[in-house]
Amino acid sequence: MVNDIIADSLTRIRNASMRRLDTTTLYYAKVVVSILDVFQAKGFIEGYKVVEKDKKQSINVVLKYDERGRSVISEITRISKPGRRVYKARNELKRFKNGYGTIVVSTSKGVIANDEAYKANVGGEALCSIW
Repeated sequence: MVNDIIADSLTRIRNASMRRLDTTTLYYAKVVVSILDVFQAKGFIEGYKVVEKDKKQSINVVLKYDERGRSVISEITRISKPGRRVYKARNELKRFKNGYGTIVVSTSKGVIANDEAYKANVGGEALCSIW
Protein backbone atom coordinates (compact mmCIF):
# COMPACT_ATOMS: atom_id res chain seq x y z
CA MET A 1 0.00 0.00 0.00
CA VAL A 2 1.27 3.44 -0.94
CA ASN A 3 0.62 6.33 1.45
CA ASP A 4 1.59 9.16 -0.93
CA ILE A 5 0.62 8.29 -4.50
CA ILE A 6 2.04 11.53 -5.91
CA ALA A 7 5.47 11.02 -4.34
CA ASP A 8 5.50 7.42 -5.54
CA SER A 9 4.65 8.51 -9.09
CA LEU A 10 7.33 11.21 -9.13
CA THR A 11 9.92 8.75 -7.81
CA ARG A 12 9.03 6.21 -10.49
CA ILE A 13 9.38 8.87 -13.21
CA ARG A 14 12.69 10.09 -11.74
CA ASN A 15 14.15 6.57 -11.50
CA ALA A 16 13.03 5.60 -15.01
CA SER A 17 14.54 8.75 -16.51
CA MET A 18 17.85 8.14 -14.71
CA ARG A 19 17.93 4.59 -16.11
CA ARG A 20 16.96 5.95 -19.57
CA LEU A 21 13.91 3.71 -19.83
CA ASP A 22 11.35 4.39 -22.55
CA THR A 23 8.29 3.86 -20.36
CA THR A 24 7.32 3.46 -16.73
CA THR A 25 4.14 2.30 -15.00
CA LEU A 26 2.36 4.29 -12.28
CA TYR A 27 -0.58 3.58 -10.01
CA TYR A 28 -3.81 5.19 -11.19
CA ALA A 29 -5.27 8.24 -9.46
CA LYS A 30 -7.13 11.22 -10.88
CA VAL A 31 -4.64 13.68 -9.39
CA VAL A 32 -1.72 11.79 -11.01
CA VAL A 33 -3.48 11.99 -14.39
CA SER A 34 -3.94 15.75 -13.87
CA ILE A 35 -0.25 16.17 -13.04
CA LEU A 36 0.72 14.15 -16.12
CA ASP A 37 -1.50 16.44 -18.22
CA VAL A 38 0.57 19.41 -17.03
CA PHE A 39 3.86 17.56 -17.66
CA GLN A 40 2.74 16.68 -21.19
CA ALA A 41 1.56 20.22 -21.95
CA LYS A 42 4.91 21.63 -20.78
CA GLY A 43 6.89 19.06 -22.81
CA PHE A 44 8.46 17.03 -20.00
CA ILE A 45 6.95 13.69 -21.12
CA GLU A 46 5.92 12.35 -24.53
CA GLY A 47 2.56 11.09 -23.31
CA TYR A 48 0.70 8.61 -21.16
CA LYS A 49 -2.03 6.02 -21.45
CA VAL A 50 -4.43 4.67 -18.82
CA VAL A 51 -4.49 0.86 -19.02
CA GLU A 52 -6.95 -1.49 -17.33
CA LYS A 53 -5.81 -5.00 -16.47
CA ASP A 54 -7.80 -7.40 -14.29
CA LYS A 55 -10.16 -4.58 -13.21
CA LYS A 56 -7.20 -2.52 -11.95
CA GLN A 57 -6.09 0.64 -13.68
CA SER A 58 -2.51 1.76 -14.16
CA ILE A 59 -0.80 4.48 -16.18
CA ASN A 60 1.94 3.86 -18.74
CA VAL A 61 4.09 6.99 -19.12
CA VAL A 62 6.33 7.49 -22.17
CA LEU A 63 9.38 9.51 -21.16
CA LYS A 64 11.02 12.16 -23.33
CA TYR A 65 14.73 12.50 -24.17
CA ASP A 66 16.69 15.06 -26.19
CA GLU A 67 18.72 14.34 -29.33
CA ARG A 68 21.77 13.34 -27.24
CA GLY A 69 19.76 10.80 -25.27
CA ARG A 70 19.63 12.84 -22.06
CA SER A 71 16.39 13.12 -20.13
CA VAL A 72 14.37 16.31 -20.56
CA ILE A 73 13.65 16.18 -16.81
CA SER A 74 16.57 17.58 -14.81
CA GLU A 75 14.89 17.53 -11.43
CA ILE A 76 11.47 16.52 -10.14
CA THR A 77 10.56 17.04 -6.49
CA ARG A 78 7.51 16.84 -4.23
CA ILE A 79 6.75 20.14 -2.47
CA SER A 80 3.61 19.56 -0.42
CA LYS A 81 3.62 16.34 1.58
CA PRO A 82 0.94 14.61 3.66
CA GLY A 83 2.71 15.65 6.86
CA ARG A 84 3.34 19.24 5.77
CA ARG A 85 1.07 20.93 3.26
CA VAL A 86 2.54 23.90 1.39
CA TYR A 87 0.24 26.58 0.01
CA LYS A 88 1.32 29.39 -2.30
CA ALA A 89 -0.40 32.68 -2.99
CA ARG A 90 -0.83 34.01 -6.51
CA ASN A 91 2.19 36.34 -6.32
CA GLU A 92 4.45 33.45 -5.18
CA LEU A 93 3.68 31.49 -8.37
CA LYS A 94 4.99 33.95 -10.94
CA ARG A 95 8.18 32.25 -12.14
CA PHE A 96 10.20 29.16 -11.27
CA LYS A 97 13.79 28.60 -12.43
CA ASN A 98 13.59 31.70 -14.67
CA GLY A 99 10.67 30.23 -16.60
CA TYR A 100 12.40 26.91 -17.40
CA GLY A 101 10.68 25.05 -14.58
CA THR A 102 7.09 24.47 -13.61
CA ILE A 103 5.32 24.22 -10.29
CA VAL A 104 2.18 22.07 -10.41
CA VAL A 105 -0.52 23.69 -8.28
CA SER A 106 -3.84 22.28 -7.08
CA THR A 107 -6.29 25.19 -7.23
CA SER A 108 -10.03 25.73 -7.19
CA LYS A 109 -9.81 25.68 -11.01
CA GLY A 110 -8.14 22.25 -11.03
CA VAL A 111 -4.56 21.04 -11.15
CA ILE A 112 -2.66 23.53 -13.32
CA ALA A 113 0.82 24.94 -13.89
CA ASN A 114 2.10 27.95 -11.97
CA ASP A 115 1.97 30.35 -14.93
CA GLU A 116 -1.67 29.44 -15.64
CA ALA A 117 -2.52 29.91 -11.95
CA TYR A 118 -0.87 33.32 -12.00
CA LYS A 119 -2.88 34.36 -15.08
CA ALA A 120 -6.09 32.98 -13.53
CA ASN A 121 -5.37 35.00 -10.34
CA VAL A 122 -5.56 31.97 -8.02
CA GLY A 123 -3.22 30.31 -5.52
CA GLY A 124 -3.32 26.85 -4.07
CA GLU A 125 -1.41 23.85 -2.83
CA ALA A 126 1.97 23.43 -4.53
CA LEU A 127 2.10 19.71 -5.34
CA CYS A 128 5.45 19.32 -7.10
CA SER A 129 8.08 21.10 -9.16
CA ILE A 130 9.81 19.98 -12.35
CA TRP A 131 12.51 21.43 -14.56
